[in-house]
Amino acid sequence: QVQLVESGGGLVQAGGSLRVSCTASGRTFSSYAMGWFRQAPGKEREFVAEISRSGASTNYADSVKGRFTISRDNAKNSGYLQMNSLKPEDTAVYYCAASRFPWTTGKSEQYDYWGQGTQVTVSS
Repeated sequence: QVQLVESGGGLVQAGGSLRVSCTASGRTFSSYAMGWFRQAPGKEREFVAEISRSGASTNYADSVKGRFTISRDNAKNSGYLQMNSLKPEDTAVYYCAASRFPWTTGKSEQYDYWGQGTQVTVSS
């Protein structure tokens, strides 16, 4: 198993940038694909981005493509989501997740382990 803890959330103005981090403990982080999901008040959790075990492959939701960048540093057991050109609709609790699947496609059910989330608020 792996335990995940998010950090780096906060308040930012529209058009600004923020980086959230995910630190893993337990089993070797490189054994898992990593994803970011978010949940806004009154809405269901939605996929944001994911990255393969080695970092060679990435996948993004259309709503964030070109603005967000997912990355990982397996030596630090960490994953990151760099968020640029933020919009008010990006406001949500952001969760990192880890998957044992060899091929993830942005679906929540493919992920086995979840962090507690970090709040990102974008003001207009």
